[in-house]
Formats: sequence, C-alpha cells, structure tokens
Amino acid sequence: MKKILLTVVLGVAVSAVAQSSTPPAQGQSSTPPTSSVNPPTGSVNPPTGSVNPPTGQTPAAAPVIKDPAEYNAYVAASQQTDANAKISGLEAFLTQYPNSVMKNQALEILLVTYQQANNIKKAMETAGKVLAVEPCFEPALFLTSFVDRQASIGGDPNGKQLAADGEKAGQQGLDCLPKFTKPEGTSDADFEKMKEQMKETFLAAKGWGALQDKDNKTAADSLRAVLDANPDAQKDLGLVYPLATAYLGQTPPDYQNGIWFAARAAAIAPAANQPALEKYARGQYIKFHQGDDGWADVLGAAKAGAKQVPIAPPPTPAEQAHKMVQDTTPEKMDFATWEFVFSNGAQADQDVIWNVIKGKAIKMNGTIISTTPTEFMIAGSSDDIEAKKADITLKFEDKVPVKMIPKDGASFDFQGEPASYTPTPFMMVMEKGVLIVPKAAPKPVVHHKPAAAAAH
Repeated sequence: MKKILLTVVLGVAVSAVAQSSTPPAQGQSSTPPTSSVNPPTGSVNPPTGSVNPPTGQTPAAAPVIKDPAEYNAYVAASQQTDANAKISGLEAFLTQYPNSVMKNQALEILLVTYQQANNIKKAMETAGKVLAVEPCFEPALFLTSFVDRQASIGGDPNGKQLAADGEKAGQQGLDCLPKFTKPEGTSDADFEKMKEQMKETFLAAKGWGALQDKDNKTAADSLRAVLDANPDAQKDLGLVYPLATAYLGQTPPDYQNGIWFAARAAAIAPAANQPALEKYARGQYIKFHQGDDGWADVLGAAKAGAKQVPIAPPPTPAEQAHKMVQDTTPEKMDFATWEFVFSNGAQADQDVIWNVIKGKAIKMNGTIISTTPTEFMIAGSSDDIEAKKADITLKFEDKVPVKMIPKDGASFDFQGEPASYTPTPFMMVMEKGVLIVPKAAPKPVVHHKPAAAAAH
C-alpha cells in the first residue's frame, strides 16, 4: 500500500480513545498503582483541521480485571509515554491475555499509538481488529475510509479493492453516525464539527468507491455533498475531478454540473496537469454547446473561484439556421444547408434563400432513388443519400429516353429550376430537368507514316 502520513487523520482517534477508555478496576491486587490508566491525549490536525471527535461510547462502569498480573500488565503497557514501548507492551498484553475484558480498549489505544508511530500497515491491521469487535468504532471507520480512498487515488496496484473497502467503511460510518453520542465535557459546537468532519470523509470514500463501480449517480451525490458542506473541499482535486467525471458519466450526461467541475479541476490542478484538464473540460463544453463561444468566461469564473455559472445550452435549430443565413450567401451554400434552413429556420430566413434560388437553373449531383420517364426522385444531401431517402423531385418537360435513365442508386449530374418546397418532410420540386451528360473525351489523332517510295 502506498505510504500515507497518518498525522493527517491521527487527531480523529486520539481524543476519542482518551475519553472513552475507562480505567479498569482491580479485583484482587493488594498493591494497586497510585495513578489511573491514561491513554494518550496528544494529537495533530485531521483533514479539515477540526477538533478531534470521540466515540461517544463511554461505558457506564469500569471493567474489572481480577488477575493482578493481567491488571499490572495492562496498566504498565497503556501508561508508556514512548510510542514504541507502548506498542510492544500492548501487543504483548493482547498476546498473553487474548480474552481480557480490556481487549477492546487495548486495541483502541494500540490503533492510536500505531498512528503516532506513523506505521500505516499496522494501524490499518489494528483498525480491522477493532471493527471486528466494535463495528461502529468511528475512529477506525474514519481511518479506514480515509486511507483506503487516498491509496486508491494514489495509484495503488490494489486500488479497485481499496476503493471498495473504503466505500464499505464510509457507508458503515454514515450508518453508525446517528449512534455517535456526545462525550462528557464536549461542547455542542465542537461535537457538531466532529460529526461533520467524519461525515465528509465517509461521503468522500463512498463517492470514490461508487465511481469505480460506475455508479455515477451515487458518486455524484456523495461527492457533491462534501463540496457543498465544506468550501475548502472545492480546492481538493481528488474530490473535484472525480465529481466532474461522475456527472459526465451519467446517462444522459449532466453537462451543466460536469463541465463546471471539470473547469474547476483544471483551475486548481498543478501547473503540469492544467493543459490536459483544460482540454478535457473544453472538449466537453464544445460537445454540449456545439461551439467554444463562451468557454473563456466559464473557465475564467472557475479560475477566479466564483460561484457556479450556468453553461449556455446549444443553439436551437432555428438559431443555427439563422446563423447559416447570416454567415453565408445562398449561392455559396450547398444543398444540405438549404434543406436545413427550409426545414428549421424562421420564415424570414427561408425567404432569404428562396428568393435567390427560385426559378434559377441550378446544376447539382444526386443519387437516384426511383424514376419514371418524366420524373426522377433524387437524394441530394449526404444524410438522405445514406438513408436512401428522396429530397428532390426532378420533373422533365419531355420524356427521358429509356437508355438515358440512370439505374436506382446511381450518382448522376443534373440541372433543374427550384419551383416549390415542403419543409416537413422536406421535399424540393425542381422543374425543367436536364440530364448533364459528360462530354466524351476526344478520340486521339493517329498519325500514319507516309508510304516509303518504291525503289527504282
């Protein structure tokens, strides 16, 4: 597993164990120690820098150790101030007294001490042992969900399984959170901060694991909840970019949210990663908006840390048709553009084209769909050619000789004068049809050598 500094999450467990570990009572010893058992209380900041949450599971009465040797072994181990000495003592205690009434508390203290020693492997092993006997021990769930998610994001070879394990711990942590009661001596405000910190970590692990399973809806809901609850999370690439892909991976894609968070990911990424992320975000923008106009404004807002801005929807067919008419004169348009404007544009835009081409002799190429001696049904646009659908009715004033009629499916050149059209389904009627027959190539001139003069 990739090494992750446990100082990031140490604080979540230290205070918890310190406040929940009730010193054991001695049943038979004649020389009890003068001081009670005091698990470690020092801590460092957890991910969001909030206070350290306790478990809220303080027993009503201290457990009783009847064996003086067991009692002394536990007290001696748990009161060590050196982390390595405490680890050795607690491990020895658990080996010698595997069924001790203090087993759970010993494991809890051992979990914290391994974190203090920055031994991630043993800390995670101990967390598993704690959860086997205390499924709702929140510090262990917190550690597991946080570390497994970070290791999976970091490219651990076993990343998919770690993501699943982190997701399981995250969901378990969320399920247990309502049972998390405020310990004595903790203010309401501090307790709410504790719970919110754990909730964010559990949701992040749940969302990341769901994303690996392609459950994009669950991933988006979970990750978005973290970002909405904690403004600092908006600067965490490990949350923002997965959220973007979760939105864009849905069916249909949620482009409004996906593009915005892809832009945010590009804005907060390290310099070396920004070009690739900007290219990805811009590509998604163009795919949705059908153009890059307005993209610079979206990216600028994301880089400025502004509130989420709406992504302009793609232009309507009528708006597209109007732009075509504005950008290109009818004479320079191809037949497919005429068809699009006549089918989708406002009447004023249709009239711009029709007033120019009506009654004018136009040469075109098309594909025969069906024929009669006086009328050909032709596909003129590439889409209709592919669909084998006629969009032109070409009428002839005289019958076309049978030998000159192209076969169905043949491509040929013709001339006609637009006379009328129907927008839906589109059909243009062209009159005064003329078949354009390619001129035959001139025959090569053969030069004959003059006959040799007869010899005399």
